[in-house]
Amino acid sequence: MPSDQPDKRKRSNLPLDTFGDFQYRQALAEEMLAIIGSLYRENVHLMLYGKLLVNLSISEIMQAHRFVRETENNELSEFETYQVITSLSSLELGPSEVDIGIIAAAYLFDSKDLTIEEFVVDSVKDLVGKKGSVLEDAQDVVLYGFGRIGRLLARLIVEDSGGGDNLRLRAIVVRKSGQDDLIKRANLLRTDSVHGPFKGTVRVEEKEEQLVVNGSEIKIIYADQPDSIDYTKHGIKKALLIDNTGVWRDKKSLNRHLKSKGIDKVLLTAPAKGKVKNIVHGINNGVVDSKDNILGAASCTTNAIVPVLKVLNDEFGIISGHIETVHSYTNDQNLLDNFHKTSRRGRSAALNLVITETGAGEAVGQILPELEGRLTANAIRVPTPNVSLAIMKLILGKTLKASELNDFLRQIAFHSSYKDQIDFTNSSETVSSDFVGNRYAGIIDSAATICNKDHAILYVWYDNEFGYTVQLLGLAKEMVGLTYKRYPDYQ
Repeated sequence: MPSDQPDKRKRSNLPLDTFGDFQYRQALAEEMLAIIGSLYRENVHLMLYGKLLVNLSISEIMQAHRFVRETENNELSEFETYQVITSLSSLELGPSEVDIGIIAAAYLFDSKDLTIEEFVVDSVKDLVGKKGSVLEDAQDVVLYGFGRIGRLLARLIVEDSGGGDNLRLRAIVVRKSGQDDLIKRANLLRTDSVHGPFKGTVRVEEKEEQLVVNGSEIKIIYADQPDSIDYTKHGIKKALLIDNTGVWRDKKSLNRHLKSKGIDKVLLTAPAKGKVKNIVHGINNGVVDSKDNILGAASCTTNAIVPVLKVLNDEFGIISGHIETVHSYTNDQNLLDNFHKTSRRGRSAALNLVITETGAGEAVGQILPELEGRLTANAIRVPTPNVSLAIMKLILGKTLKASELNDFLRQIAFHSSYKDQIDFTNSSETVSSDFVGNRYAGIIDSAATICNKDHAILYVWYDNEFGYTVQLLGLAKEMVGLTYKRYPDYQ
């Protein structure tokens, strides 16, 4: 939306003092919660400029509105979005993702002489009266491995269960480590030192060897090899298996999962090798065909940088560049100095900055063939547990000012098909911990952007755990045909 957009809000009989205004908007946000949850269970996902509103608190909903006002420089408030939500609640909408922020902002800009109710109906007219689900039955999912990414996937799949006819986590496969294995794994799901407590319930049923998470029964299967399990014995059929161990990466080894009864497709949560396609969700999904039953999701860094590189190359052209990733330490490193097969990584992760290699530069060429051979990359591991930073030094095919580049990226983040992958901040006070739990593949730090003629330096933050897991979930849904149309579809 234009930055000089007029404020068309009609606020009759509203409090004039700031505290009264806040309380009024707080009450509206409180009323929104019930409607957001009700629509979610009917497979209608409400969003605010791409941010999913389900499971947010009242204050988080208000913060999301404030973020839009500050970043988009418009006058969007809970007063407008509440009217949009209440209008949507009576329309019996079909499965979809509806951005109430975009609808409300569009109405402020040009109401087309319609009432807000009429405008809302016009914005989602293809959905009205089509209440239902995307899949006939819930899609069975198996997690092979239960480490950092596996546990976040479990949280997100359960959180995204909706009306129960979406993805359904049926089993988790691990190696048994002791008598209290089940209890320990349940506790790791309940609590996390980085991402905080799980916002749900976890119950252990030791006799049945299963966890009950938010009412969903999840079987814990103990196995050492991927082709030694009969999942159908546990009622699992035509399942998508998500391998988050990183042990098996090529087609031959990953194909072992498909030899187990009950598994139809496999998704690897790491860069795949050989002939297995690596997909960055939202970017090169088009290369996937119906015959692809094994896919790789590339790395967290590749997922963070590729969307930004894609839009920059499409708009301005990228002649060459270097990407330096400042990456939080991972389980692969040592707490104290010890042997490691990779140079430098044997040194203490908690005490050192560690220069190491990354395959992100080469991976870009696999995802975006038009950029093959144009980028180099390196990495520095740093003593933080989560959130990383990609510093992209690029030579573009056009001379730009920093303000022009930031304006372009802001529009991409809010008003393009890449808004699920690219986030944007204009704060000059943000630090890495501010992005823990951020759901985007990468976040543009516009306050740090530097331009000198055709040379540009961009800083892209990313939660290398959570943001990557959200990308994985999006790809998993696409693999099983669980996709939602996004409304409104303004051209």
